[in-house]
Amino acid sequence: MSESKPSVLFVCVHNAGRSQMAAGWLAHLAGDRVEVRSAGSAPADQVNPIAVEAMREVGIDITAEQPKVLTVDAVEASDVVVTMGCGDACPIFPGKRYEDWKLDDPAGQGIEAVRVIRDEIRVRIDKLLSEILPVD
Repeated sequence: MSESKPSVLFVCVHNAGRSQMAAGWLAHLAGDRVEVRSAGSAPADQVNPIAVEAMREVGIDITAEQPKVLTVDAVEASDVVVTMGCGDACPIFPGKRYEDWKLDDPAGQGIEAVRVIRDEIRVRIDKLLSEILPVD
């Protein structure tokens, strides 16, 4: 991890659902203790409205977020890179921690299915936080 605060990058294909929800959870739970980024290998035009709705239900507002393209710089600047179904699109750098989270894609799913994905992401974020942040 960085000497200062750890940096986490969430990557999925469209940067419209899973990675946006994960970034929202991490920013909400870690506050300013972690630098949070998200990106996609083929970004969509907008964040999935069902993902926005599901996050709003738990008090997290991701309406201002926009899908961003994955860059080598974003990966290089991150301590932890969490991929979510983007395959080999993510560049690999030595010394980075990589995790691949197998999660259903919320695209085209109803709110009930997206709630399940949202809640699974929360569990994974809690685990990640316990591993990257020192205990106070």
